[in-house]
Amino acid sequence: MPSVSDESFRTLRLHHPRHFEFESVREVPDSHAWPGLHDHPSVEPSGPDSVPVVDLASPDAVLLVGRACEEWGAFQVTGHGISSDLLDRLEYQIRRLFSLPTHQKLKAARSPGNISGYGLAPISSFFSKFMWSEGFTITGSPLEHARKLWPKDSGGFCDVMEEYKEVMKELAGRLMHLMLLSLGLTEEDISWAGPVRDSGDLSAVLQLNSYPACPEPDRAMGLAAHTDSSLLTVLYQSSTSGLQVLRPDPARWVTVPPLPGALVVNVGDLSHILSNGQFRTVLHRAVVNRTRHRLSAAYICGPPAHVGVSPVDKLVGPGQGPAYRAVTWPEYLSLKRKLFNNALASIKLSKEEWEDCSN
Repeated sequence: MPSVSDESFRTLRLHHPRHFEFESVREVPDSHAWPGLHDHPSVEPSGPDSVPVVDLASPDAVLLVGRACEEWGAFQVTGHGISSDLLDRLEYQIRRLFSLPTHQKLKAARSPGNISGYGLAPISSFFSKFMWSEGFTITGSPLEHARKLWPKDSGGFCDVMEEYKEVMKELAGRLMHLMLLSLGLTEEDISWAGPVRDSGDLSAVLQLNSYPACPEPDRAMGLAAHTDSSLLTVLYQSSTSGLQVLRPDPARWVTVPPLPGALVVNVGDLSHILSNGQFRTVLHRAVVNRTRHRLSAAYICGPPAHVGVSPVDKLVGPGQGPAYRAVTWPEYLSLKRKLFNNALASIKLSKEEWEDCSN
């Protein structure tokens, strides 16, 4: 994959990106052409190559969620209780946002040192080629940036985003609790399990994504392969396919098809750490379509900022040690910004290190 190693250049690139009208080009320019796009074969979902689908209303939900986290690191959920009306309104507002002229969207561009607003995917800074996508990040209230986009009509967008964040927060807490239960854990095992269960103290970012139709989809990348820095990410995707997860032995990209009313759940790096490696953190990417515009909304959920996440003692077997050292979400995000997909390996403990920690 084309990459960029100089940190100062990455920072400059992220906050002073090249923007152009995707719809106006008839071929992929060299600036957006990815030579390593076909590193592994892509397969359509079928049989064992189908991402699990879990009905949260099932009496076996704990078992099914746990199995999906361990075997895949990703699954789709139904029976989540979020209305189709809200999902329709969410997609309408995302489409409304990205349909604005580029010069209007740039009025709400991210500023240096701020992750909120319009711009390229945050991971763009690690690559020498641009991705075939644009994004809008919401932390806290969307009102400030929305007023820059729609000075006289920002209320509809803000109302839907706030409503969606509220139901997502509740769902993320519910999912996290199911994941903990599948590991045989209780509130006593994790000091913040109680808040996770009722979602009161979870932190979150809402990332809106646009992947315009691409005249040469075999040469462009929507979103480069990465793992999420979160505990979990809940993804809404429009009816156009694009999300792929990497499966091992042999390595292959498996498409996660949009299912009506379903949401995708990705296990993040922090849940992999918490479970002492039992949960798989999933490498995933987004590819683009020749004729269809794809939209998505990622609710990226983490622990309270002050909480150090480390392997739970109960999950560390006799004669073994924790696979990773403790890390807070802000600290891990900082590592990810510097090391990208090598961040997890940087906090892995060797046998000598965990023996020193236990003495």
